Amino acid sequence: MIHDPNRIYVFDTTLRDGEQVPGCQLTTSEKIEIAKELELLGVDVIEAGFPISSPGDFQSVVELSKAVSEPIICALTRANNKDIDAAVAALQYAKRPRIHTGIGASDMHIQYKFNSTREEILRRGVEAVKYAKKFVEDIEFYAEDAGRADNAFLAQMVEAVIAAGATVVNIPDTNGYCLPDQYGAKIKYLMDNVKNIDQAIISVHCHNDLGLATANSIAGIMNGARQVECTINGIGERAGNTSLEEVAMVLKTHTSLGKYTNINSKKFHQLSGMVSRMMRMPVQPNKAIVGKNAFAHSSGIHQDGVLKFRENYEIINPEDVGINQSEIILTARSGRHALKHHLERLGYVADKINLEEVYERFLILADKKKEINDDDLLSLMGEGTNNYKDGIHIKLLQVQCGHPLVPTSTIQIEYKNEVKEASATGNGPVNATINAVNAIIGKDINLKELHIDSIHGGSTDSCKVTMTLVYDGKTYMGYGFHTDIVQASAQAYLDAVNKFI
Repeated sequence: MIHDPNRIYVFDTTLRDGEQVPGCQLTTSEKIEIAKELELLGVDVIEAGFPISSPGDFQSVVELSKAVSEPIICALTRANNKDIDAAVAALQYAKRPRIHTGIGASDMHIQYKFNSTREEILRRGVEAVKYAKKFVEDIEFYAEDAGRADNAFLAQMVEAVIAAGATVVNIPDTNGYCLPDQYGAKIKYLMDNVKNIDQAIISVHCHNDLGLATANSIAGIMNGARQVECTINGIGERAGNTSLEEVAMVLKTHTSLGKYTNINSKKFHQLSGMVSRMMRMPVQPNKAIVGKNAFAHSSGIHQDGVLKFRENYEIINPEDVGINQSEIILTARSGRHALKHHLERLGYVADKINLEEVYERFLILADKKKEINDDDLLSLMGEGTNNYKDGIHIKLLQVQCGHPLVPTSTIQIEYKNEVKEASATGNGPVNATINAVNAIIGKDINLKELHIDSIHGGSTDSCKVTMTLVYDGKTYMGYGFHTDIVQASAQAYLDAVNKFI
């Protein structure tokens, strides 16, 4: 078989091995939806199911064969004719069909699973390949529990099934037993001792029982394997399978390895979420590549380093896996640089902010809350204390309203170390307060929008006031938070004014 020795084929078994997780079964329509996304992702092979296992699995293979055209569609069987007949029937509509048949290779499986001998197991494996070859050209053979198999016998089995017509031979570390150097050496042994090894592609299929699935897969690739079998999010029986996104990004990041896939990594984030939702299996937050914390930074030292130069603490650009940007999480461990970054993101001009004053109050709040969100920051900036180096600050606010009084507001503000006071009327207490502020600052300001929202609900709750002002042809947003709507409105107005005055 002629192929690019540096091209790694991606065999996705999310819909077969991945679906064996208890409680994660999919309907046929859900499988089709995921399969179409896998096709767009660029996988080379989709293992669609185990047709003889149930009528539903059989039908899923049939429908997936109709739904996708680019990837090879693969059906799993055991080494017997009935299984293979079912796979052939299920694959009748596949444009590029593959039968994946095999049998145990380790002495443990031969003795305790099959109660058989090496010679008999070898015969059954060869006969299964020959029988499947009568119907489908592309035959993959799996030597189950190859990770614990004797290397000399494994080489004998691989050579025999290739001679019988296998185009791909899968060397599974079925129980996740091997260490990377052991597994890599096993693949190298096969490459060096199987005479017809050049006539087939060697595939790695590793489980994660010791957390080594990705490392073992990479070790196999570096020793001659040209296909990697994996799942989205690393889902699968027990501790799971090799994670597709991890292997793809290892090869993409370590270009010195000289290996590549045809995977469009920018689709990882979206596809990871789809599989997680459909299979009702959350992705652990610290999962490599697609976990919610994979590109999140909360340490002040790390945040400062990332903001100065992303690669200080990120070896992968988040955009390469479909995430817009890194997440700088504000906590009590965050520094001034991270706080400044978020304030600028919210529209504040760093040169005008009294950062030391805001940072001191930020730390007090951060000690009370585990994580600071945007509303918390807006609240800090909308309180009207010394947030701005040369800003306007409220010293006193008093309003009179209610039938039959005319709404009147008296406000006292400090600006450039000078305290000024004014009173004004309006069509309500908020309008009167704005008129009083304008009487002091003497600016032609247009209030474009005003929104008042209850943060949690209830008459005693704090409210959030958002104001949009237009001054000198430019638009400015201001925010205020308080249990008193008028006080919150005054804070929001001055928060916006302080951005341009």
